[in-house]
This record gives sequence, C-alpha cells and structure tokens, in this order.
Amino acid sequence: MTILDLTPISQLRRNHGLEHATINILSQWFPDKPVAGYSGPGGFVILGGLPTEHIRDAVAQALARLNNGERHLAIHPGCGTNMVASGFVAGLLAWLGMAGVKTKREKVERLPLVLSLATLGLILGQPLGPVIQEQVTTSGDPAGMTIVDIFPVKFGRFSMHRVITRG
Repeated sequence: MTILDLTPISQLRRNHGLEHATINILSQWFPDKPVAGYSGPGGFVILGGLPTEHIRDAVAQALARLNNGERHLAIHPGCGTNMVASGFVAGLLAWLGMAGVKTKREKVERLPLVLSLATLGLILGQPLGPVIQEQVTTSGDPAGMTIVDIFPVKFGRFSMHRVITRG
C-alpha cells in the first residue's frame, strides 16, 4: 500500500480523474465554452455557464466511459499539474543557473543564461505534467465510485455545478 492508496487521497485522485473526463466530454460538446473544475475527496465542481442537464449527461457519460476502460479521459492538457511540473523544472534550472553568484553584477551577467535555462525548463517540463497526472494526481479507474448528486450553485452571474460522489 502506498500513500496514493489512502482513502482520502484515492477519492481525490478518482474525483480528479472523473472531473477531467467530464471536462473532456463537455469540451467536445461545447468547444467554444470555457470549462474548468476543482476536485476534492467528496466530489468536484464544474465551472462554466452550462445547463445542469448537460453537466449531468457529461458526468454520467464520463463515469461510464472510465468504467469501460477509457483511462485517457482522466488526463487533461489544462490541468494545473502540467503548469506546476513545468514551473518546477523551470525554477530549478533558473536556480541552478544562479548557483555561486555573489554580487548584483554577477546576477545581471547571468540573466541571459538563467532566462535560457528557465525557457528550456518550461519546454522540458511539458511532457512531465501528463505523466504526473497519470501516476499521481488523477486516477482513470473509478473503482466503484457512484454519483450521489449534481446541483447548480449560483453567485450572481457566476455559476458552477457541484458533483457529489461516493466510493
């Protein structure tokens, strides 16, 4: 057993995977509508101005497709994991580029190198995000998860949908 198998982490990873699968489906149905999400151990929210019936249909289809083995739906190119992975590699290389620098003049002289290293880090970090999603931050296996409820939440003109899961 690993830390990823602990109940709250496992629930979070499975909800994150279902959130991504739902967003992937909604993005196919409504390519011009921006959609985002946020997951927790008890479910997830879908941000965007879509009708509740479309959210319900997309969540149901996402869960069915994940249960049928379409694990790739749990990976999303807009996931924050991708940004964190690239930012980490870029920051690490930039930090290494400043190693041993003592004066302001040396910092300024190293700036072109550091900018180049950070850019290289952003490029090299891009393939890591989907791998980290697959191995750590999401799960494409719902493992018996069920949908408890889906309901809209409105704050003035801002709307989202809360998806409650169990399992």
